Amino acid sequence: MKLVVGLGNPGKEYVKTRHNAGWIAIDLFLEKYGFTTQKNEHHAEVFFSTIKGEKVLFAKPQTYMNKSGIAVRELMDYYKISKDDVIIFHDEKDFPVAKNQFKIQGSAAGHNGIKSIIQYLNGENFKRFRIGVGNPEPGWQIVDWVLSKFNEQELEDIKLSISKSLEFILEWHNEQDFKTVMTKYNSLYK
Repeated sequence: MKLVVGLGNPGKEYVKTRHNAGWIAIDLFLEKYGFTTQKNEHHAEVFFSTIKGEKVLFAKPQTYMNKSGIAVRELMDYYKISKDDVIIFHDEKDFPVAKNQFKIQGSAAGHNGIKSIIQYLNGENFKRFRIGVGNPEPGWQIVDWVLSKFNEQELEDIKLSISKSLEFILEWHNEQDFKTVMTKYNSLYK
């Protein structure tokens, strides 16, 4: 079983914001692969799917960004999902819009959602997909920037860039496969 988590904030005011890039990714996965059941449980909105014979949970934590780790930990514990079978999709302010990157581990680099997950998973070694949302424009504070909305062109570019990598899930079977998959798909964003 795999757990694919998109980070974001609940509430209409956060729709189409940079910080909700992870939720945008989950919506694209659901459009492509569909789901059979949806539940609100373990502090998350969870969508149940089967891809190539394997169960996949797509989750949008409902805890607000800085407590995302609560939902991730509870889902892993309840469904007995190993850390190797989890990937987190999140916004990355240090990348321009439409540049994305798979990563196996690393620090939070100031991202409060990742910081929370590191806390609840007791370490930095978990898979991520960093979605470029652009650097803050001059005069913007980081918190205001990530909570600002994408313009229509940026939103289209973000969706197109994420769509290039949605098929990674068809090839991700074990740790070695993931490294191969990561190299293959990261090359699309150079």
